[in-house]
Amino acid sequence: MRIRYVVSSMIFWWRENNLSLEQECQFLKSMGFGIELWPTIRGQEECRYERRNWARLAAATDGMLVSMRSRQSTNGSLSIDKWKQQIECAKLLGANIVTDLQSLGLPPGEDINGSTHAAEVMEMADQLDVMVCLETGPLEEVLRIGDKFDSLRYCLDTGFAHLDDKYSFEQYVDRLAERVTHLHLTDNYGLTDDHEPPGLRGGMPHENWQYLLDTLGRYDNDVIGSLEMCPCMPAAMLRQATEFLFDEAGWPNQPTKQMDDVYTPYNPV
Repeated sequence: MRIRYVVSSMIFWWRENNLSLEQECQFLKSMGFGIELWPTIRGQEECRYERRNWARLAAATDGMLVSMRSRQSTNGSLSIDKWKQQIECAKLLGANIVTDLQSLGLPPGEDINGSTHAAEVMEMADQLDVMVCLETGPLEEVLRIGDKFDSLRYCLDTGFAHLDDKYSFEQYVDRLAERVTHLHLTDNYGLTDDHEPPGLRGGMPHENWQYLLDTLGRYDNDVIGSLEMCPCMPAAMLRQATEFLFDEAGWPNQPTKQMDDVYTPYNPV
């Protein structure tokens, strides 16, 4: 197993502006991380995956590992045209796409046998060799969709799995691990999915982090670990998360900070 690390652009929420994408990417690149792009700046409707933005995205993320969080619809599944556009964008950036049941047109409990929406999405992704990862949701629903589509992979969200009152964290890991190619590394106090840095005092037991790492290690998957955290300050959150994961918990393949002469602190306008 190999783990490579990105940071969700969620970490910049409330500090983003229309000029900040390049600076965000430069900051993460200097710290040795890739980026998991959210489709929009917090509170705005403009989607980063629109074709007119592709040249800018490609330039800003040049030389970086990139993953993409799928667009979401406010009133049902994401349209096939929008899926086509974001799949083509992912192909350009060499990214996988992390999505959820609703964006695939599969609300929990819906009969998938009569639905062609998800099948069309997966066919388009397969044709362009773009990996689609279904983010952790109700365990039985996630497994049911995985049984339907062989090329679908899983994004295991540690925060969601920690909160479930029906299945244990270990059950999520055991049943999903073989097809996990993406992780959302986040912590909480067990009450709400508040996206704290991993290793939170009073959060998920440290034994769970070790169990996750050990179980994933049984499979020869290339995994992207995405630090998905809401602000405080980005640099402070990265420091807290990396000190726990790499120094205390012993996770492998720690990103290497770039030389100081190419380091530019993140300082949004």
